[in-house]
Amino acid sequence: MSTYTYPRYSCPPLRDAGARHPVVVVGGGMVGLTAALDLARRGQPVVLLDDDDTVSAGSRAICISKRSLEIYSRLGIGQRLLAKGVTWNTGKVFFRDRLVYEFNLLPEPGHEFPAFVNLQQYYLEQWLVEACAETGLVDVRWKHRVTGAENRADSVTLTIETPREKYTLTADWLLACDGAHSVVRESLALPFVGKVFRDRFLIADIVMHVDLPAERRFWFAPTFHAGGSALMHRQADDVWRLDFQLGWDADPEAERDPERVAARVRAMLGPRNKFELEWVSVYTFRCRRLEKFRHGRTFFLGDAAHQVSPFGARGGNGGTQDADNLAWKLDAVLRGTAPQSLLDSYDAERIPAADENILHSTRSTDFITPKNDAARAYRDAVLQLAARYDFARPLVNSGRLSRPAVLRNTPLNTPDDAPWTGGLPPGTPAIDAPLRRDGTDDWLLRHLHGFSLLSFGDTPASIPGIHTVHVSPQPAPGALHDYAGLASSRYDAKPGTAILLRPDQHVAARWRGFDPAAIMTAWKTALGIP
Repeated sequence: MSTYTYPRYSCPPLRDAGARHPVVVVGGGMVGLTAALDLARRGQPVVLLDDDDTVSAGSRAICISKRSLEIYSRLGIGQRLLAKGVTWNTGKVFFRDRLVYEFNLLPEPGHEFPAFVNLQQYYLEQWLVEACAETGLVDVRWKHRVTGAENRADSVTLTIETPREKYTLTADWLLACDGAHSVVRESLALPFVGKVFRDRFLIADIVMHVDLPAERRFWFAPTFHAGGSALMHRQADDVWRLDFQLGWDADPEAERDPERVAARVRAMLGPRNKFELEWVSVYTFRCRRLEKFRHGRTFFLGDAAHQVSPFGARGGNGGTQDADNLAWKLDAVLRGTAPQSLLDSYDAERIPAADENILHSTRSTDFITPKNDAARAYRDAVLQLAARYDFARPLVNSGRLSRPAVLRNTPLNTPDDAPWTGGLPPGTPAIDAPLRRDGTDDWLLRHLHGFSLLSFGDTPASIPGIHTVHVSPQPAPGALHDYAGLASSRYDAKPGTAILLRPDQHVAARWRGFDPAAIMTAWKTALGIP
């Protein structure tokens, strides 16, 4: 790698073989580190075990969605990702060498973060490691390879190997974030349910100094790559991600040959553009998941729980939302403010989210890689129509890009008790809006932490024990001034409107008028308290 120097982390001598810990995370990738940092920000100590001594090799999950950026902002590194990454909202779709159409994923103003930021995964992981260290609550153990896991009634026992010794560790709660080849999942003999696609794709990261806009470019059947598809993204440090469809019969080892890869890149870019190969990988699509994500005291997150094709940027962003969903619930249980049954809602909420990602990912893959002549003829006809007619463009599927899950059917929601014509129904993630506080520009989501009550109007309403955020149409002491009216319009708020949000910034309940008893009942419902 010419643009990034991998850190190497030390493996200190072991001092607590056989010890018991409240929370153990297995896997120091982006999902495991996110979960550990989220718990630490809430004051919970965490032991994190990883079998390597550095961050992920290669750029991997590069497209960080707006919702993930908002989650990382809450965890303290969102602005760092925004500053280093490449911002993009626009995508272009090509058929052969002709532009079919382009789209804007965030056409409206008034959001702190863009639709996506492209940034190599190793940067995100390095900054997560640093943030975990700063908390003083995350014990990251590098070169600690988990070799087995056993669920017990009140704990999980892990067997671990290091370069020096073997030992056991006991966790009250275990978060398995150890990826597609999860040792924890194999130890518990848990099978995946789903589909493996008979196709192969090549990823090539190249360093190239060209003045091209930051946008997603997707080609169906381009002349430079006959019979396949191709994708192009810009990343930080003048690194560009290129994807090429290879077909099932391609030899993965042969396709990784640098000369062969370089020939494909030259065909795409033309002979005048100079580039340097930085990272190459060949992968096969998988769209599958565990039947359940909670197994007793063990929870599965990210690729250890579910796998999707990379088109749509649903893998890493889905795993980030897994961590966002589980951390606040586990914190509440550990603090004794919620019953252990609250943790069952992780399955109730994240399995439908995974199914939605798998559905979109499967449909994208079917459209991108037609399985027969009839499917190819349909795809090509849609692309030809989309070049001329707007109605055909929603039928084009080059990867439905990641969107946050709406938790419609969770038991933690309180249904509306009055008609609403818009806004955010219970289960919807909060939407940001520009505000001012004491004359200084600000953003709504920065003020949502813990259980928060949005109170709209001239007179603030508050509930003891719940963080109140007062949004006013006029400047007022202690209030957030909705100077552009976007907060009120996005939440369909009128004077007196009250909205209860969970610690993961999803709407739990909403009312047209302030009702303390109803708010307390909804708060208990969101915590799973009978």
